[in-house]
Amino acid sequence: MPAFNTIALIGRYHSPEVATALVTMGEYLRKRGRAVLVEKETAATNRVNGFPVADYDEIGARADLVVVQGGDGSMLNAARNLAAHHVPLVGVNQGRLGFMTDIASPHMLDAMADILAGRHAIEERTMLAAEVRRDGVVTLATLALNDAVVNKGSVGRLIEFVVNIDGEFVYDLRADGLIVATPTGSTAYALSSDGPILQPSVPGFALVPICPHTLSNRPIMVSDRTVIEVSLKRSIDARLHFDGQLQCDLQEGDRVLIRRAEHTVKFVHPPGYSYFAMLRQKLHWSEVL
Repeated sequence: MPAFNTIALIGRYHSPEVATALVTMGEYLRKRGRAVLVEKETAATNRVNGFPVADYDEIGARADLVVVQGGDGSMLNAARNLAAHHVPLVGVNQGRLGFMTDIASPHMLDAMADILAGRHAIEERTMLAAEVRRDGVVTLATLALNDAVVNKGSVGRLIEFVVNIDGEFVYDLRADGLIVATPTGSTAYALSSDGPILQPSVPGFALVPICPHTLSNRPIMVSDRTVIEVSLKRSIDARLHFDGQLQCDLQEGDRVLIRRAEHTVKFVHPPGYSYFAMLRQKLHWSEVL
């Protein structure tokens, strides 16, 4: 098992709880003989002093493990910035649902003791690589862990787009948009649009229409070895989002190509982690009404 000798701390938003948790974790790790780095924006936002500050490139080069204090948005941001460095991430939930931050804040030191002792599991999660082509020129290329979303933007009318998979025509759809979700992202925006929940190890992507005009257009799942192409046919203010962040405005004729990324994200889980137990807890399954 990895030794995790150098550990970086990230907390994306300002709050007294996050600041306290960062300092508590940093001091605990130092007492356990680990070198501690704090991401520079985290240090500035939460006023965390007394630890070396590093940007994402330095964290990627030096850290053996990254501890993210926050919610799923914080994990998504860290994953995108560190994907090329293959540094494993572990999340302490300071947000709401926390599908990816599976350590409860009150138990974070006990969980970290187990992780440092080698009692943990490492799970790889698939990422998306996407690009926008306009008049044959690539105008945007980026990564996403949850999803890529083409939607209607601020105009209250449907957009029309054509979907091809590996060059084969699938459908011409009028809708508010389309979500292409990884298994990790299947519990995010795609879930609220009646998409399926995919176990993280499933080698596939979910294509989930958003409010399709033809109600027979249903979510489908495709292999993650395919190339998905979404071509804008009619739109006024279509936009493209990755992991909930606006990336660019789209024009008629633009083509969005989505495929499995070369990089994966590694999540570290403490003992007792269960994906299905997490779903039961977060989604309130099996509760007695």
